[in-house]
Amino acid sequence: MAGILIGLLVGAMPGLGPLMGIILLLPVAISLPPIAAMGFLIAIFVGGSCGGSISAILLRIPGTPLAAATLYDGYPMAQKGRASDAIGIAITSSAIGGLIGGIVLILAAPILARFASGFAPPEYAMLAITGLFAIVIISGGSLIKGLISGCFGLLLATIGTDEFSTGYRFTFGSHNMLNGFHIVAVVVGLFAISEMAFQALGKNLLTKPDVKVVRPGFKSIILTFRHWVNLIRSSVIGVFFGALPGAGGVISSFTSYAIAKAWSKPEEKYGEGAEGGVVATEGANNATVGGTLVPTLALGIPGDASSAMLLGALLILGFVPGPVLFEQQPEIVGGIFLVYLASNVFLLIAGILLTPLFVYVLRIPKFYLIPVVLLLCSIGTFALQASVFDLKVMLGFGLIGILFRATQFPLSPIVIGIILGPILENNLRRALLISRDGYWIFLDRSVSAVLVSINVILILGALVYAYRKRKQRSATDR
Repeated sequence: MAGILIGLLVGAMPGLGPLMGIILLLPVAISLPPIAAMGFLIAIFVGGSCGGSISAILLRIPGTPLAAATLYDGYPMAQKGRASDAIGIAITSSAIGGLIGGIVLILAAPILARFASGFAPPEYAMLAITGLFAIVIISGGSLIKGLISGCFGLLLATIGTDEFSTGYRFTFGSHNMLNGFHIVAVVVGLFAISEMAFQALGKNLLTKPDVKVVRPGFKSIILTFRHWVNLIRSSVIGVFFGALPGAGGVISSFTSYAIAKAWSKPEEKYGEGAEGGVVATEGANNATVGGTLVPTLALGIPGDASSAMLLGALLILGFVPGPVLFEQQPEIVGGIFLVYLASNVFLLIAGILLTPLFVYVLRIPKFYLIPVVLLLCSIGTFALQASVFDLKVMLGFGLIGILFRATQFPLSPIVIGIILGPILENNLRRALLISRDGYWIFLDRSVSAVLVSINVILILGALVYAYRKRKQRSATDR
């Protein structure tokens, strides 16, 4: 319940979102027992994915990119005096979409993990490359910039003590770097510090948004179930896109909205305050969370930056995601399934009852919010290991994050590179050690060969897409 409340709060605040909530509270979570820690972070993910709809409906400013499509019908509903109905439908659709995603997670993840249980180092190495390529390609912007960001993350993952030779790499004689950079300090700097810096450079820091307090009722559950076909269809779309590494809730919400609009009746008037539009977008983006957790838990491939942080939390807690987790710690997997389902139930209850609280928070000017976030970043990072070095790492990567944002380099591939880097390196080296034919071991095994083919297709597809985009841009300039 605490995770849901925090998630709704950071989701509703423009500029924060579920990823920021997970980053800020990660130091608190890793001090808890494993299932409680994962439940806390997953609940922040669930609540944050829904919270952005509150500011989207009331202010026409999506709290998160996930809620961008909710603007089409949520804000017009608020303009017609139905803000409470719009928020209630958004919360109910999110909760039910999340539960549908949870059912798919419980059914699909063990099957996928069982299939992957026969994987050897070649398959794991190729799987890590597939996850990295997928995030790089779909992270938006330039393919080259995405690859550079991903490679930068891989380089960061090599810092510290080599597991095979016990030699020191890139430590520059500092004992603080023998274990590399702490993932939390790096991520807080890249995302939170750089985001707050850009927020501080913006305008209207002292502006107090004029927001009316709304109180959605449980009748919104009935309004939502009037569109049950739309809800189920959108949830399935959300699960599908969530299971694709790198796709995420933004693509799923816009896709489900487009499909719902195509199947709608003329009298529903999508874009002018249709209830079905809110159902489609919110049902899809929260179902995406369940879909994202399928490859994250079963294969160790995060679907987006938020699930990458969940993967990092599992590793910090001492658990390795993938088939081994399902075989050796089934109680941890079962606990994660249950807390995910419970999070969506709590979302429905807390979202409807406590919406006025989050509306009041929307009235806080950024001038007061930014210092609080920076203070939480510093306290949380220092509390990890009581280390001033971690604070220096946080500030250093904050500057790097600012430079990357200013030059439009994506940040998510860096995080994926840091997390998948050790998995890729260790399994690549193991595969080459047991191979008698060098790199041919990756083509001798059928599953590994398929993954190599997928990686080649991803690269060729990205190059073709980049070429066409460049050609269209040059034609437009003429």
